[in-house]
Amino acid sequence: MEQDPKPKWEGKVSERLPKATADQIWPLLNDFFNLHKWFPSLATCYGIHGTNGEPGCIRHCEGSSIPSTDTNTDGHSQPVSWSSERLTVVDHVERSLSYEIVDSNIGFKSYVSTVKVVPQGDDGQDGCVIEWSFNVDPVAGLVLDELVRKYKVGLQQMAERLEDAVKGF
Repeated sequence: MEQDPKPKWEGKVSERLPKATADQIWPLLNDFFNLHKWFPSLATCYGIHGTNGEPGCIRHCEGSSIPSTDTNTDGHSQPVSWSSERLTVVDHVERSLSYEIVDSNIGFKSYVSTVKVVPQGDDGQDGCVIEWSFNVDPVAGLVLDELVRKYKVGLQQMAERLEDAVKGF
């Protein structure tokens, strides 16, 4: 008898940026090849295919927030995690982008994520909210709640960096 596959994990986190408008934040997040400028646990991120910000382009990111599944010859995990990610959709009107992982050493299979910047207030001048959602096949060695917590902490830190970057604009 065939077993049903495990359902995909889904997670969503959000963070309010009271001192930055969606119009200020969107160009920074839409800079697909430079996520490391804003996301603290990424040591590097750079383009490996296509034009930055256009669907189909691919970035390579390295960092430490999600543990690598690679092992050294001595059996210990390697400290540097990496992923190659393809931008699949960009919607400048809705200020959202979606991407998928095409290769990685972090055990993510069928990973798709969307980041959206939502204006706050009637005129959009009361700050904004960044929403980050994902779905992925269950990941061996991880627990969904812990993964969502890592996203929440990462987004909080990223929001602080983004707000600091737009001060004075």
